[in-house]
Amino acid sequence: MFPRILQLGGFTLHTYGLLVVLGYGAGLWLATRQARRVGLDANRILDLGIFMALAAVLGSKVLMLVEDWKYYSANPSSIFTVATLQAAGVFYGGFLGALLAAAWYIRRHRMQFLQTADVFVPGLLLGHAIGRMGCFAAGCCWGRPSSLPWAVTFSDLYAHDLVGVPLGIPLHPAQLYEVATLLLLWAIVMRVARRDVFPGQLLSLYLILYGVARFALEFARDRAGSQMPFGLLSLSQLLAVLMAPAGVWLWFNCAPRGARNMPATPDGRRQNA
Repeated sequence: MFPRILQLGGFTLHTYGLLVVLGYGAGLWLATRQARRVGLDANRILDLGIFMALAAVLGSKVLMLVEDWKYYSANPSSIFTVATLQAAGVFYGGFLGALLAAAWYIRRHRMQFLQTADVFVPGLLLGHAIGRMGCFAAGCCWGRPSSLPWAVTFSDLYAHDLVGVPLGIPLHPAQLYEVATLLLLWAIVMRVARRDVFPGQLLSLYLILYGVARFALEFARDRAGSQMPFGLLSLSQLLAVLMAPAGVWLWFNCAPRGARNMPATPDGRRQNA
């Protein structure tokens, strides 16, 4: 819809890139704020956030190549183009890349994994929502054809050349569906975060809620060329199927061990486990 903000000579400021940077900044700011609230080292969280961002970019590109391997294997030269570099990538690849990087960093610096992960969850949801607005502006991650009154029609030739979005066809605004969903999940998580929760609760809640939501949202997206065998599920849906049960497992394995989750005594104090 609005893929670039300005162009000066050979320099182009893309809307998607700007919103991704803003989303990352907002998410990292919120993570450091959460860290201070629970008594963690905000500077350490900041360093970890930067490290995770680099891993997320790499992971999202790798999974994008895997998901569209049929195209990239037939056109290997396109892997090293500016268009591929500027493409949004696949969120799950970025999430897995960031998760692996975080696991290594946390282990090396002897940090508590679950408590640290909880600190990042609200910022992850907020930053992801802002980034999805960039997807809508660029035209990537477009939806299926739709005759609904709120269907959107892309007409920018630059957007088509950049990400391949179909022009002149009413489509589901799949990106905006996800923006609305992510903001709703962010509001839920922020409400839970204000209470005294056990370590791992926000992470498990995120895995459950986003896994279920992403599985449903995928049905509104154009999945041509990114389907699993027999056309049953997209790769993102397959990962969502694994994500939600993992969150349920984490919830029930963390909750009994959380001393702060024990019932309160009549005088208002928490019982010790």
